[in-house]
Amino acid sequence: MTDDTQPTPEEFADLESLLQYFIEENQEFLSWIGTTVEHIGEGTMTLSVPYDEKLSNKRPSPSGDGRADLHGGIAATLIDTAGGLALRTAMDNPFDARIATINLNVNYLRPAVGDLVATANVIRVGGSVGVSEIMVESTTPDGETREVATGQGAFRIFRSE
Repeated sequence: MTDDTQPTPEEFADLESLLQYFIEENQEFLSWIGTTVEHIGEGTMTLSVPYDEKLSNKRPSPSGDGRADLHGGIAATLIDTAGGLALRTAMDNPFDARIATINLNVNYLRPAVGDLVATANVIRVGGSVGVSEIMVESTTPDGETREVATGQGAFRIFRSE
């Protein structure tokens, strides 16, 4: 890799490090909230965001531990991002398409007061539309992990042909 060119996919040890590089270099919001690529598999992807008070509502959570719950938009961001990126793992040529969200459904189950982990699974990748299901979990300061949101995304796939 030279100073004036972008790295090629072959220059990375694995797909996780390639995607992490892409997030850090090209996705300022995702980078700012601390998004980390945890796992990539065929038809699945896991992303995480660490708990940070700057991402929270300024009221204590109902659990009584005094920690503010994370804003629901952070969970929605993970649902949208993981759902769209997971589609690429089920495509023959994941770098030869653009993906845009058509519809996003988020169901909030309970407040999140710890790190968030979103796991997306591809339901279907068609010629121009893909659908993913996503679950977001949060681990409380005392170590309990619970589902905090679920979602489904429909995404338009723009293939270069």
